Amino acid sequence: MSILYLLIPLAVLIMTVAVLFFLWTIKSGQYEDLEGPAYRILMDDDDPLVPHDYVQQKKQTDEQNSET
Repeated sequence: MSILYLLIPLAVLIMTVAVLFFLWTIKSGQYEDLEGPAYRILMDDDDPLVPHDYVQQKKQTDEQNSET
């Protein structure tokens, strides 16, 4: 029975911390846009990951390496 004197305040403390954390996430705007990230992955990015002149530079260096 004496363990309840420890467990009940501990449970209330943990619940208070969880509620405060939840309120902080609401205040900081974590739940504002729930659909945006889901649609963002479907949008096509036309930006190439490799620079345009990289292919030309690679060909030039390959030609120079094959000549030597």
